[in-house]
Amino acid sequence: MPDNITLVPLPSYAPELNPIENVWEYLRGNKLAITVFDDYHDIVEKSCNAWTFFANDPQRIKSITTRSWATVNP
Repeated sequence: MPDNITLVPLPSYAPELNPIENVWEYLRGNKLAITVFDDYHDIVEKSCNAWTFFANDPQRIKSITTRSWATVNP
């Protein structure tokens, strides 16, 4: 392990520490909540639309996935 890298041990199960879990929580709560899907293709289409909406908002991505404790201060 290089001297300039510090490993931060994480619990074996901690979804709140995994940024993608926060993304899915946002999508479920804001774009996919209370949704009735007609079939598999409808699920895929609505999920893709939600993901595209999210992906086009870099500020939201940054706010949801940034961890203050994981920031390196020069």
